[in-house]
This record gives sequence, structure tokens and C-alpha cells, in this order.
Amino acid sequence: MSAVTTAQEPVVIDTMVLSALLDTRPSSSGPVWRAVIGASPAVLSFCTVTEIRYGALRAGWGDLRRARLERDLARFVVVRPDDRLMSICAELRHRCAQRGHSLGQKIHEADRWVAATAIALDVELVSEDAVFNDVDGLRLRRRA
Repeated sequence: MSAVTTAQEPVVIDTMVLSALLDTRPSSSGPVWRAVIGASPAVLSFCTVTEIRYGALRAGWGDLRRARLERDLARFVVVRPDDRLMSICAELRHRCAQRGHSLGQKIHEADRWVAATAIALDVELVSEDAVFNDVDGLRLRRRA
């Protein structure tokens, strides 16, 4: 009789978690987030990649450091918007706006794409951002 192996379900990670994972400083919370993610493959929303790249440009990173960032980003699967994801994101905004949830506000556009990605894939979102609390259909994985 052979053992049945199941692949670990992927997780979507938000920008703050990705930033911590890429931070090599000793004070980084990266090791904590690696433990939270465990063996789950980490998936990124296209919006997270956009935010990370913008942050590097805003911080004035040089070519070498940005090239290293691109090498690190290449290790992840990036979910790009398609018609289904765009519909899920629009529906999410509508539901949140109706409930008065902050994820329905324009300022949370990037967060909404990240949440919609996790909802579309039906996987957990790894984050500690409170904006994701109490969102119907969104499963969260937090650090203890």
C-alpha cells in the first residue's frame, strides 16, 4: 500500500508580508512569517508586485538592489487580472461599500485586489492588516 501525498494548499501573501520575507536584516519579521506560511506555496497578486516595485523606486533603490528584488520576485507565482478576477474584485468592493467596510473605499484599491485574489483562488490570505477583518468569503492566516 502506498502513502497518499497531498500538495500543500497555496496562500496569497500581502505586501507587508512579502516585504518582511524579502528583508534580510536581523531585525526582520521574515522568519516569523516563514513559520506562518510553512510549506504552503506563496502566491502574489499583481498588485503586490506593483506596490513592492513602487516602494523600491520611492526609496531610491539603485539598479543592483532593484535587480535583486526582481530576482526574488521571480520565485513567486504572480496572479494577473483576468475577467473573473476583475468581477470578483468589483463584487467585493460593492459588498464592502454596502456594509460600510473600509475595503470598499477607494484608498484600499490595492488591498481589495489582494483580497480578491485570495477569494478567487479560494485560499487563505496571509496578513495582519486589519482592513481584511470581517470580509465575507476571505479566509485569513495570521501570526500567533
